[in-house]
Amino acid sequence: MKTNQAIQKTLNELRNITKVEFQLYNGQAQLMAATQSFSEKEEEAVLTFLDSPAEGQEIGGVHFFKVHVHNEEDYALLAKGSGEDVHIMGKVAVCQAENLLLAYKDKQDLNNFLQNLILDNLLWIDIHNRAKQLKIDAEANRGVFVVETRDESDNSALEIVKGLLEEKDYLTTVDAHSIIVIKQFQKDAGEEELLSVAKMLLDMLNAEAMAKVRIGFGTMVHELTEVSKAYKEARLALDVSRIFYGKQPIVAYSMLGIGRIIYQLPLHLCEMFIDEIFGGQLPEEIDEEALNTIHKFFENNLNVSETSRQLFVHRNTLVYRLEKIQKVTGLDIRVFEDAMTFRIALMVIDYMNYLKEQEQK
Repeated sequence: MKTNQAIQKTLNELRNITKVEFQLYNGQAQLMAATQSFSEKEEEAVLTFLDSPAEGQEIGGVHFFKVHVHNEEDYALLAKGSGEDVHIMGKVAVCQAENLLLAYKDKQDLNNFLQNLILDNLLWIDIHNRAKQLKIDAEANRGVFVVETRDESDNSALEIVKGLLEEKDYLTTVDAHSIIVIKQFQKDAGEEELLSVAKMLLDMLNAEAMAKVRIGFGTMVHELTEVSKAYKEARLALDVSRIFYGKQPIVAYSMLGIGRIIYQLPLHLCEMFIDEIFGGQLPEEIDEEALNTIHKFFENNLNVSETSRQLFVHRNTLVYRLEKIQKVTGLDIRVFEDAMTFRIALMVIDYMNYLKEQEQK
């Protein structure tokens, strides 16, 4: 636990300055940090002391002090030695321990609140009450960004994101591969500001951590109670883009287009649609070269000249390929309506393949 490490470091520093040995026990008399082992009977003495009304006492050449952290069981700090000097040093150590334990508890309380907030586990009144206690503005423009990492053991991405946060921004995690950023914006901020932050996060992670990440973000929300909605949108953006727009490192919920609709279709409707268009499946004559031609043709807005230039083929060769596709599918993708039908059909097939892969896992 990081708190134990911080307390151990603090006690070591105090020991080096004062030459007094210290120990800290939790409410169950479990040793959390120590500069020296005192005796084998300390746990029993600690339990007895914690059950007593005394705030401090000296037993057998050891000063016992209670450490209070609100809404938690008391801790016990022990300082070895007799006399007023040791008593004073013990009080100093108590103050340091209380501050560290309180800071950690506040951090844990905030993280717990944020996790329950984005997962929609809180009632409206609970959100407002906890936000007031944690001094979080209930009404403010906020965007939620989900930074999806590949390597769960690498903390460098998390540390870089932490360094980019401002005072009213928050960060939490819900699994080993996702960093969730809740960022506050100015009142007049919109989609452009959301995209700008996503690009900044991507650029910094690529440059500093050399990390391959994908970033999804939802729409701007104006109340703390809507943060869970923005988080779900960001998650959906990543899930949908993984099927239809896999190469894009940044995905906005508002830019998912037809992919968001297809993602919500049940499998039997997808199969009915493909059956109507292609008789159940893509014709075997549409090979990888043909599909590459189709995708490039769509990317260039059905422009024959530009597509042939990018494919490094003669215009007539491209026309021949398109006519061949028309022959085997019955769709002339040089015509806008047929092109839209074909584009949607390809996306539906991608979605069906995704569903089948999920069933096999």
